[in-house]
Amino acid sequence: MSVLVVGISHKSAPVALLEQLALDAPGVIKLITEVAAIEHVTEATAISTCNRLEVYADVDRFHGSVEEVSRLLVERAGQAPEELLPHLYVHYDDGAVSHLFNVASGLESMVVGEGQILGQTREALRLGQELGTVGTSLNVLFQQALRVGKRSRAETGIDRAAPSLVTAALERSHTDLAGSRVVVLGAGAMAALATATATRGGAADVAVVNRTQGNADRLAEEYGARAVPLPDLAAELALADVLVSCTGATGLVITRDALAAARVGNDRHLSVIDLALPHDVDPLVATLPGVSLTGLASLAEELRDSEGVRDLEDVRQIVAQEIAAFLSARRQASVAPTVIALRTMATAVVDAEMEKLMTRLPDLEESVRQEVLRTVRRVADKLLHEPTVRVKELADEAGGVSYATALAELFALDPEAVDAVTRPAVPDEPKKGGAS
Repeated sequence: MSVLVVGISHKSAPVALLEQLALDAPGVIKLITEVAAIEHVTEATAISTCNRLEVYADVDRFHGSVEEVSRLLVERAGQAPEELLPHLYVHYDDGAVSHLFNVASGLESMVVGEGQILGQTREALRLGQELGTVGTSLNVLFQQALRVGKRSRAETGIDRAAPSLVTAALERSHTDLAGSRVVVLGAGAMAALATATATRGGAADVAVVNRTQGNADRLAEEYGARAVPLPDLAAELALADVLVSCTGATGLVITRDALAAARVGNDRHLSVIDLALPHDVDPLVATLPGVSLTGLASLAEELRDSEGVRDLEDVRQIVAQEIAAFLSARRQASVAPTVIALRTMATAVVDAEMEKLMTRLPDLEESVRQEVLRTVRRVADKLLHEPTVRVKELADEAGGVSYATALAELFALDPEAVDAVTRPAVPDEPKKGGAS
């Protein structure tokens, strides 16, 4: 089996196109379930963020799988295939491993090194486990990716340079948080980051507004902010210096006319930061006097032109080391079933020959029989030692040769015997009428 990644991100597509693929929580679950149902897919999950949507699948055939996953993404975008397909990227096998490790380490993020992606990667693993669509292959891969992401942040300062997309947007709003009045619209992970950043930045007042009052109460209590009912949003906007909007709504939450009405009589500058996908705020609010708007599209453009972070090269080296180690271990593990099958066959041959010997020499003393058995087994072990050591060494060398297959062919191993080593045990079905 091999891992396949089909995705789209801020690096491959404009934000306007990413908005067409923005999924809410039920949408992500539906996508994962549909991918898992594809004929050649055995495991599946997805990473869904404000600037990327990536499907991860363990597959037994590349072409049929990539076509079906791509079709599912095209359907969700509501675009003609020729409009979306050029913006999709595909990674397979070793390339898929490399890509996920880079993603978890923040190297593929809009804000290079941001820390939120680590939690989003963890959520993709958790969701796949909960749905039962993640098995051994993706579990091992994602667990290792999370470890690599943690190591990258522990051994470098990459996350301190750019902890989140929220921080980058606030820094570019040219508004001093200290003493300001901040309104956070939403109550998800991005809203939590915005609320935490505002309170730690010395904001005089932070109001959390959300359609579900309980979620607003929880978030406000956690960070020492105020929870405000959605009907009171206009009153909060009338006095705000900063608005951070990051809801999961599918349409506009704040229109130009609504914001203009709320700001009547207030000539103080308002920095509007729209981090939702699709966007929450009408782009025309930027035409209002005293209002500036920072959206994902403009933010992505600014960050693309930035100089990067000081620890970028150190993180790249860590990721490269981890990729090499993971792929090496995986290649060596791939020959283990063949090695086990070979040794099992040798044991069977020894046992069969000993049984024949005992038939021919029925009066052989037990002590002698045991000594002969030990000797024959030592001979078999010595004959197999070098081939099995070498096949593991050769498997660790990147290349197209399957040394496990060659070993199986040379010793005429039964393919079913090799497969049985890795095939999960299936418990016997309870007999009808038996105890449950």
